[in-house]
Amino acid sequence: MAHEEAPIHGDILEAIFSHVPLIHLVPACHVSKTWKRAVSSSLAHVRPIKPWLLILNQTTRALHAYDPRSHVWLRIKHHPFITNTRQQQPPSALRSSHSTLLYTLTPAEFSFSTDALHLDWHHAPSPRVWRTDPVVARVGQRVVVAGGACDFEDDPLAVETYDMETRAWVTCPSMPALLKGSTASTWLSVAVAGEMMHVTEKHSGVTYSFDPITMTWKGPFDLRPYQNVCYCVTGTLGEKLMVAGVVVEAENVKGVKLWAVRGELGSGMEEVGEMPKEMVEKVMGGSELGSVEVTWIGDFVYVRNTSVPEEVVVCEVLDDGNRCDWLSVRNAAVNCGTRTVVCGGDVCLEDVQRAVVSENRKFCM
Repeated sequence: MAHEEAPIHGDILEAIFSHVPLIHLVPACHVSKTWKRAVSSSLAHVRPIKPWLLILNQTTRALHAYDPRSHVWLRIKHHPFITNTRQQQPPSALRSSHSTLLYTLTPAEFSFSTDALHLDWHHAPSPRVWRTDPVVARVGQRVVVAGGACDFEDDPLAVETYDMETRAWVTCPSMPALLKGSTASTWLSVAVAGEMMHVTEKHSGVTYSFDPITMTWKGPFDLRPYQNVCYCVTGTLGEKLMVAGVVVEAENVKGVKLWAVRGELGSGMEEVGEMPKEMVEKVMGGSELGSVEVTWIGDFVYVRNTSVPEEVVVCEVLDDGNRCDWLSVRNAAVNCGTRTVVCGGDVCLEDVQRAVVSENRKFCM
């Protein structure tokens, strides 16, 4: 007489699922109601989902995703992103100036996506001012498009907001004149905290805040903690504004530190973490400042060096900004070339499930 295997229940099943990559938990949810409950409980209490990093090749549209919960890279095979409604037009360049928003901009159309895996796209008329490299960020139900205007436009500092509910563009007060020499997203970092958008000049740390509801600018504020911090990128941890700064000496990178802004802008900053020296030497070692790229995605900071593309340094900010865990990982997207877009977001199991069943997405590890 054959003996039936005893089923696995409760804490044991949750512990097992905590070691399973998120992509493989999707079919596990369909085994039984017990397994589905165990998956949900494991993600909620044992090993929660963490924001993914996405690296997209502009030429081939190949997409690589890093899942820090499972410490695995995924290659997402898909048909080209549908980024315009005029199918006779070739796909336009994908861009991202704020890490959670991906967009395209043509003279006829502005398309953007804010969900973590960019399964849904919103199509709108193009802004009134033609731009090549603007700052673009979602603040509540509005998408702010600032600066980056073409040379033939009258105002390089022009700002417009797109209301996702009324589907209409609104002209806003221009960016402050102090940013006139660096209005492109190449030189600016943008972070959204609550209902405010913060724009920081990466090399000087000069920061202004914009409220899209009252359409007012505040500043300037200085987010450069020390004079030898020559590259600042902002992010948010909950409602708290954070700064990642590259410390240089004689034009060589010597370190990367993280700071939290105390209260209101201008109230001071406190250091919350520093990249271990061995990682600085491994990833940065003697490189010039221009080759360093820092990306904030939720409570994660990703540091890359385009001159040493084989490694990515990952930092998770924990305990409300009081502790940092650093990790160096091999970059599976190293062969994506130089024309890449880096973005990411808070992925949930439902996002992955939608992507798995979609005809346009195929995952492989």
